[in-house]
Order: sequence, then structure tokens, then C-alpha cells
Amino acid sequence: MRRIALALLALAAPAVAAEHAPRVAAQNFDQVAKPFPYDEAANADGAVAAARARAIKTHRRLLIDLGGNWCLDCRLLAGTMRLPEVAGYVGRHYEVVTVDIGRFDKNGQIAAHYGTPGRLAGVPAVLIVDPRSDRLINKGHETALSDARSLSPQALADWLAQWAA
Repeated sequence: MRRIALALLALAAPAVAAEHAPRVAAQNFDQVAKPFPYDEAANADGAVAAARARAIKTHRRLLIDLGGNWCLDCRLLAGTMRLPEVAGYVGRHYEVVTVDIGRFDKNGQIAAHYGTPGRLAGVPAVLIVDPRSDRLINKGHETALSDARSLSPQALADWLAQWAA
């Protein structure tokens, strides 16, 4: 099952040299913290606009992480992105903003703005955006990490690296 998931993940992203991905020391998710990254009271539109402005200024891509604190896969992604070796890499390539989607009943306008109308197929939904054009880069792959628990911390880091500028 894990091999199938890794093979599908490899097909779900553009072919970019994975050697640029950070090497992750954690072998499995038992070694990864599972934070609660989504602020349920945040102004999502304001947070995304501010993150986009920072991304433009710093010449990084915008990574919008849509999910909920109830979602284990979302928490695994957030924990992996907070690992020191991954956090440094993500910080150099992305401006990250988390958006709480409630139980798929909040902040749908964010995904819709980037061409993903209606209910998301799963979470975390990760939108990689060119902040200058405000164009979605990973169209068709937004929910590729919605079964993060079937992967490894390294596979998540590799996926993120494939979309980095």
C-alpha cells in the first residue's frame, strides 16, 4: 500500500530534481509533532492577502494550507513542515499561510479564487501560488497530500520540494 501511495505521489507533481528536497531525519510520523495549526477565528482573506504580499516582497511562492485541526493528515503535514530541516527549506521557498476550513463549511472562497470551486475532495488541500500573477501552480494536485498518513515525512518534503521555485 505504501509503495502504491508513493508511486501515485510521484505522479502527482511535476518532474523536478528531488535531490533539492531536504533530507528528513524522522523515519515515520511517530517522530513528528502533531500541532494544531489552524486558527479557527482568523480572517482567512486577510491572512492570505498579507501572506501573498510578503511572498511578492521576498520572491517566494505562496503556500496556502487549507485544513482543520480535526484532520490528522493536516496535522502530520504541519508537523513535518515544522521539522528543523524542513522548516528551513520551506522558509526559503514559501510564504506559508494556514486557512481553517471548518468541517468543509468555512473559507471556501479561498479555494474557489484559485479555481477549485465547491467542496474540496480532501484535506489538507495545498495551493501553491505564484504570488505575482496570483495563479495556481499545482492545479489538479491540490489534494495530493490528503492521505499524508500513508506517506512518510520524507515523501511530504519531496512533494513540497517539487513545487519550490
